[in-house]
Amino acid sequence: QVQLVESGGGSVQAGGSLRLSCAASSILSSSVMAWFRQSPGKEREFVALIRWRGRNSLYADSVKGRFTISQDNARNTVNLQMNSLKTEDTGIYYCARGSRYATIPPEYDFWGQGTQVTVAS
Repeated sequence: QVQLVESGGGSVQAGGSLRLSCAASSILSSSVMAWFRQSPGKEREFVALIRWRGRNSLYADSVKGRFTISQDNARNTVNLQMNSLKTEDTGIYYCARGSRYATIPPEYDFWGQGTQVTVAS
């Protein structure tokens, strides 16, 4: 069973930064690693993804230019650097592993437990 463990969440003022990390017990060269987020009353939404082989990345329009996804092959870790945070970025952030370059949750087979990000005005 693949385990994903997120860390780095917390509370920050609007305009601030946070860096999330996701440590995976296993990442295949064909894997796609992604971050999703969910806020109360809303569906889980795509944030960013990276293809493990080739490092191609994709971002939701709402975070483009502010968030950066990166990978650390040696540590089997994927990171999400979040800058210029807005109150609407508040939510639980989930790391996920899949095998397709996709932006919808059903395409991902393994999920972490999530880490809370709260952005105060």
